[in-house]
Amino acid sequence: MSSIAVLNALDSARTQWYHITAIVIAGMGFFTDAYDLFCISTLSKLLGRLYFTSDDHKAPGKLPRDINNAVIGVALVGTLSGQLVFGWLGDKLGRKRVYGITLILMAVCAICSGLSFGGSRGDPARAHKPVIITLCFFRFWLGFGIGGDYPLSATIMSEYANKTTRGAFIAAVFAMQGVGIIFAGLVSMTLSAVFLRYNPAPAFKDDPARSTQAAADYMWRIVLMLGALPAMVTFYWRMKMPETARYTALIAGDAKQAAQDMARVLEVKMEAEPEKVGQMKAANEYSLWSGEFLRRHGRHLVGTTTTWFLLDIAFYSQNLTQKDIFQAVNLTSAAKDVNALEEVFEISRAMTIVAMFGTFPGYWFTVYYIEKIGRYLIQLIGFFMMSLFMLIMGVLYGYLRDHNAALFAALFALTFFFANFGPNSTTFVLPAELFPTRIRSTCHAISAASGKAGALIAAFVVQSYTLNQETDKIRKALIVLAFTNLLGFFFTFLVSETKGRSLEEISGENERAKASADIDVEKSSAM
Repeated sequence: MSSIAVLNALDSARTQWYHITAIVIAGMGFFTDAYDLFCISTLSKLLGRLYFTSDDHKAPGKLPRDINNAVIGVALVGTLSGQLVFGWLGDKLGRKRVYGITLILMAVCAICSGLSFGGSRGDPARAHKPVIITLCFFRFWLGFGIGGDYPLSATIMSEYANKTTRGAFIAAVFAMQGVGIIFAGLVSMTLSAVFLRYNPAPAFKDDPARSTQAAADYMWRIVLMLGALPAMVTFYWRMKMPETARYTALIAGDAKQAAQDMARVLEVKMEAEPEKVGQMKAANEYSLWSGEFLRRHGRHLVGTTTTWFLLDIAFYSQNLTQKDIFQAVNLTSAAKDVNALEEVFEISRAMTIVAMFGTFPGYWFTVYYIEKIGRYLIQLIGFFMMSLFMLIMGVLYGYLRDHNAALFAALFALTFFFANFGPNSTTFVLPAELFPTRIRSTCHAISAASGKAGALIAAFVVQSYTLNQETDKIRKALIVLAFTNLLGFFFTFLVSETKGRSLEEISGENERAKASADIDVEKSSAM
């Protein structure tokens, strides 16, 4: 328990309306994040048909490997950069002060992505260059804004929550990612169905030239631009949130303002206690690069960065390559057997089904169980089960592809389930709890950026193994990912359980403040 009244009040507060409001406001950011990052997977094959048609018409147009990786992966590069920049700014300038900038970036760049210059009419060989260049440019900055939301949302929610439900609240914010993934599939599926109704076309094998509808060039743009809506709706409410009391007191050193802000939020009288706040602030001013940090939290930072890195190699590999794997195991039609919009519809439908029955439930199982069995055990179970299911899919891939695609789909969905009822949720929660207030946002950013480095491996390396749907390459990729998850299982032993303790207890800030106070008492006695 903290020695400061305002922090004690936050730790022991019953669940109130402001908690729910904070979850929704921060969660809508993650809804937007997931929608913007994952909707591109439903559209990348359409971009290939529109802008990279082959002269011999032997197969539908396909994005060249490097361009496919760039279109998919450039937002992840932006996300990694944004996490580090906004995470650092969150500790230097305040969580709230930079929180709205991330939404502005997301909204503007989502709209601009859909307005990428050029079109599929005329000579596709010349049309694709400005479209791909401007699309990648705006998706980088879209990712930059998305990246800022990771450390800021996690830190704000952890510092607002009480200690008995903190993990569930942070996990609930992150669970909105699952809703965003579902909506990415639903929007692509709905719009492709609407466009298909008014723009029917023969399958590629029947008429290659007419199989790619000109109207499809508008459809993908609308899907991308709709990602701006939730960001714009949330902006006003995000700007009304007060700064967290922990930042105001322990970093800015303004005990009076922290007490006033939390008195208004909690609707109780609050004592400022400037002496205690000053003492705790002074006792915990060591930096990220100090020997004190290394001694107290070095092991934790290695644990959070390595587990998130290993998790995202597997998690993003699944998400970004499922469009290729679905066709390889005949869960969607072969590209030649459908027209352009039908292909988008089938990929979106398959992604939505997997998300609804695998991805989405996993997030909310974590929300329900995280305060019952703890972060540590959920992460261990998740990594182990992901490793097991991916190994089974890899070893039996040939059989499952040819004889039991339904079982493959079930195993694929179960892997998603245990990713989200497991390390995909807990790697987000733990860095928001383990580190001291002064560098909490920065440490979360470093952990998250490490994860995005893993996602880049998924986008630029693993995805190249599945792009041409070659059985041996997909099988090898799945087996390698199984061992990647197993490494994540063992690196989990570097982190600690945080369930039921205050942030100051977990980080050792209370301990240092008490030791400092004891020294002051001894000095006073000696005088």
